[in-house]
Amino acid sequence: MELKVEISNIPLKNEKLDALIVFVAEDTNVYSSGLSGLPDELKKLLNASLKLKVFSGKKGSKQHFVSGYTKIPQMLAVGLGKKDELDTESLRRAAGNAGKMLSGLKANSVGFLLTSFFKESTETDVGQVIVEGLALGAYEFNVYKTKRNNKSKVNFIKIHCCDPEKITSLKALKYGKIFADGTNLARTLGNTPANDLKPKDIAAEAKKIAKQYNMECNVLEEKDMKKLGMGMLLGVSRGSTEPAKLVVMEYRHHKAKQKVAFVGKGVTFDSGGISLKPGKNMDEMKFDMCGAAAVLGAMKVIGQVNPKLNIVAVIPTTENLPDGNAQRPGDIVTAHNGKRVEILNTDAEGRLILGDALSYVVKEFKPDAIVDLATLTGACITALGHLTTAAITNNDKLMEQVHNAGIKSGDRVWQLPSFPEYGESIKGKYADLQNIGVGDSGTIIGGLFLEHFINGTPWVHLDIAGTSWNVKHISYHPNSGATGVGVRLIVDLVQNWKILK
Repeated sequence: MELKVEISNIPLKNEKLDALIVFVAEDTNVYSSGLSGLPDELKKLLNASLKLKVFSGKKGSKQHFVSGYTKIPQMLAVGLGKKDELDTESLRRAAGNAGKMLSGLKANSVGFLLTSFFKESTETDVGQVIVEGLALGAYEFNVYKTKRNNKSKVNFIKIHCCDPEKITSLKALKYGKIFADGTNLARTLGNTPANDLKPKDIAAEAKKIAKQYNMECNVLEEKDMKKLGMGMLLGVSRGSTEPAKLVVMEYRHHKAKQKVAFVGKGVTFDSGGISLKPGKNMDEMKFDMCGAAAVLGAMKVIGQVNPKLNIVAVIPTTENLPDGNAQRPGDIVTAHNGKRVEILNTDAEGRLILGDALSYVVKEFKPDAIVDLATLTGACITALGHLTTAAITNNDKLMEQVHNAGIKSGDRVWQLPSFPEYGESIKGKYADLQNIGVGDSGTIIGGLFLEHFINGTPWVHLDIAGTSWNVKHISYHPNSGATGVGVRLIVDLVQNWKILK
């Protein structure tokens, strides 16, 4: 369902809508709060519901009312929780709850009411946050269903922002929609099955975005990678009939003072290769390109918000499959930077393709900072569950910026230790390195493997294995499938970039 956004200058009492979204805190008095501007019929209905405890205003609560008020026949009440605990993320999640309700609503025009109460409670523009949450919550992936959800008879909903106190702007509302659209693109790419999303399709999507937003896009083929000595990436691709690609996108701004690179893991299907994964849940390995999806979604947003940075996006993309030509445990390959790597487990393929991509971007583009995103380790889920993305870094100042962007966007990250002792287990027996460590600390070791390919460049590695799909506890995420994690974090990072010295 498509959402279209506009600001309405019509007083709410004169507004004609199919439905109105009302955000309500606990213990709200509808006659003295910011909701006092509601039409009397809606005020009475909401007040009675609160008194009878049909609706509480608690965080996560929601209620659909048939109002009997002809101008606004439906009202969606969404709980915010306690007033003094309201922040940007809780408002985004409340809007996500409302967005989920829209999919079953017979409505062409839906309004939401802004009051100064919000302005005092969040540091981000509230109009942007609400639209972002609505559009994220309303997302559905049903393109493969012959019988789609037809509860809603409309293809799009026009969202009216009722803003009597003028606390937002049309630009902010549009930014919310742009942020959500980029995230939803990443979700759709992640949800698309591997028979319809191959490395060549990742490259085609990158070219499409680049053309639309006046960026440069080059796609390196396997022959190019061979000349460049990318033995790790090519080793992973050997088991697939689909050629690997290395996608390179460049965004430039004439006022840029620094260059930042983003690298996203793009394994479009990961069987584990010769080190074959168990059959249970292997279907989910189509999500192993969610790092690439995040980078593509972010570049789509970046092309529209125009941050004052030069940005390079690099996506190594391949399949990891077992055939007679596939890479074997015990093989030794040569990386782009010349290091020799012993393959102990072919299912630790993500760090191999990322290592070559990182080395390439450092040598060819000399960025001031690098952030990579990858569904890298199952150990990450053991450590942090599905709530938080794991981070490894070599630069505290860059890490601080990434952490802050995660808080603001809702894509929260947590830094894990990276003491040198952790890296001892990936020293090779027959080569410089081996691609897995011995024993525990798998997430840390995976990150430290990548550090061998950045040549001291300020860098943050984000392991999104736990946060990139099936995150059910956050209301603006789908109940199943890809979340689009990382898109809004990247965009917030580049929009609020502080010069690294």
